[in-house]
Amino acid sequence: MLDWQDIRFFVTLTHEGTLSATARALGVTHATVARRIDQLERSVGQRLFERHPGGYGLTAAGRTVLDAAERMAEAAGQISADLLHGGQRPVVVRVTATRSIADLLIAPRLGDFLAGHPDIDIELIAESRNLSLARRETDLALRLGRPAEGELLARRLADLPYAFYATAAYRDAMPKDRTPALFGFDDSSADLEEAAWARQTLGARRRLQSNSLLAQAAAARSGQGVVLLPRMIGGLWPDLVEVALGPKPPVRELWLVMRRDLKRHPRVRAVADHLIGLFSGPDCARHINA
Repeated sequence: MLDWQDIRFFVTLTHEGTLSATARALGVTHATVARRIDQLERSVGQRLFERHPGGYGLTAAGRTVLDAAERMAEAAGQISADLLHGGQRPVVVRVTATRSIADLLIAPRLGDFLAGHPDIDIELIAESRNLSLARRETDLALRLGRPAEGELLARRLADLPYAFYATAAYRDAMPKDRTPALFGFDDSSADLEEAAWARQTLGARRRLQSNSLLAQAAAARSGQGVVLLPRMIGGLWPDLVEVALGPKPPVRELWLVMRRDLKRHPRVRAVADHLIGLFSGPDCARHINA
């Protein structure tokens, strides 16, 4: 008989790739993870992983086991949720996104969903860092850029084109022979593609540096500079207009990521479907395709 706990360790290791990451995700020591995997391999009589310096990779036998093991994990997650909530108490679904997306695109459009789903509470976490789905820090995540290969379940929601924005008065008064004042991300956000692109392409002095896109937009609305924004967000303020500055800004991909064990959970699925609808509806499409 296989031990369900060994299966749980197996599935988590396939997602995390290393003993140490799996140990952190499950709250155990890496020796415990190694022991559980060795025990599972003895039970099935085959090696399921190839050990190499960079971590653990599945063997052919491991890939055969993975599909059934993930179905077991999904079923266990569903049973756990049903027993915990009895199908009656509200379920809290955790959603994480960047602050600008959470504050401007998700939160204002939750009213109808909450009214129609009294059995679902939403915890909306505005974070610039990627919370771990494997460690159950969140249930659903909206991320800019394609997730790493093999990471849980992912769906591309939209392509987000960017543009420069300023007030009409500032745009009309901009000198033609030099780059205007820019409001942009500080150096702690240097890994953001759009921030790096703006600095490398324009090389302009940043009159305001902030890790908050909302702060940058607010400064641009004061009429003293230009900010780079996703069109979906820049189009929300009628006092901002697009400004043409040299090369066309980049396009980012927005992805929805979720844990595999929750894909059949009806209330998590309901929240996921709502988020998918938000970014395919006419209101958002109008700004995306502007």
